[in-house]
Amino acid sequence: MGIFDSVFGKKEKTKKEKKALPWIQLESFDQLEAIAENSKNKPQVIYKHSSTCGISRMVLNMFTESYDTDLDIDLYFLTIQQHRDVSNAIEDKFGVRHESPQLLIIKNGEVVFHTSHGAISDTDLTKYL
Repeated sequence: MGIFDSVFGKKEKTKKEKKALPWIQLESFDQLEAIAENSKNKPQVIYKHSSTCGISRMVLNMFTESYDTDLDIDLYFLTIQQHRDVSNAIEDKFGVRHESPQLLIIKNGEVVFHTSHGAISDTDLTKYL
């Protein structure tokens, strides 16, 4: 123990293990049709992320930390900058104005819940499944 450690107290750095979510990359219009169809049997969740936005990154981290990996859903991840055309198609298909970050829950071909920004981290997904 060094002198500075005894004076200031050494803080142990513990690195949190990053939780891996079962993301399905959303990259095509065909996937939107499959999402609508599959939502008749299992809830589908779309997470729209902006790779250039600090708020989007922060919300994604909070969502990841609070996500229950036991949920029986399909979890889609769309990076806006890579697939803006697909994001626009989501707005057209499901009638939800684009925002990012944004979370949409689809059941029976319809959006049953959507939210954006900081409210995403407060969302209890089980309420909508």
